[in-house]
Amino acid sequence: MEQEKNLPEEEQKKADEKQNEQFEAIYDTGSVSIRTGEHCIHCLTVIGQIEGHYILPAQNKTTKYEHVIPLLVAVEQDPKVEGLLIILNTVGGDVEAGLAIAELIAGMKTPTVSLVLGGGHSIGVPLAVSAARSFIAPSATMTIHPVRMSGLVLGVPQTLSYFEKMQERIVRFVEDNSHIPGERFRRLMMQTGELVTDVGSVLDGKAAVEEGLIDSLGGLSEAIEALYELIESSPQKNGAGTQRNKPQSGRPAARKGKAGARRRQDPAAGEGARQ
Repeated sequence: MEQEKNLPEEEQKKADEKQNEQFEAIYDTGSVSIRTGEHCIHCLTVIGQIEGHYILPAQNKTTKYEHVIPLLVAVEQDPKVEGLLIILNTVGGDVEAGLAIAELIAGMKTPTVSLVLGGGHSIGVPLAVSAARSFIAPSATMTIHPVRMSGLVLGVPQTLSYFEKMQERIVRFVEDNSHIPGERFRRLMMQTGELVTDVGSVLDGKAAVEEGLIDSLGGLSEAIEALYELIESSPQKNGAGTQRNKPQSGRPAARKGKAGARRRQDPAAGEGARQ
């Protein structure tokens, strides 16, 4: 401590500025770059509700997509950041905003790992599976249910068709970015008898892995270890090849999803849609 106090004034000023920048990043975007470990990684938290085009009440904990989107672009472009760790504890939110963030993460060359703590509900499901590797704590849960709409809803056939198309975008994204078949995901989404006054399913950590939705059970240390492995095998690190997934429970190391298919670039669902 004595040595820190005796730092040259210029060095102390730089250290204070760096610390202030980290505090501001945590306050504004719920994220921070960690440069003290074996690799430099950026940690992004997705908490509360995903806020989209409409501002939610002040008492709601939110993740604002207008903050997260430029942050992801910055992480992808920053040569010092070697990997991205996404920690989720979300109740869902705006479908369009959530899918926009998920598509950005899915399209990143920077190695990515997600960790679900507490809950990764609704539109949090695509966010969880968008990373190259996904983990879930044994005590965490994921709620899968159909798309809901807030505000004015017209009781016409076109509205039902609109809902169906939005749900299909989510199903396709999850199928392309996880090991769960689309038909099985639809059945979980429409299951009755599990949610009060609603249809859908609640999967705990073990069930989410058994269904193929999430890659592995684990916590923070497992997620960071997997991220380090992806970093060390990435093109940026070894100068050749493509980013690959570590084999998990006998699954192939190729891209997640049917036959290792590349993630599709679909437009997100429409305004007011919520999960």
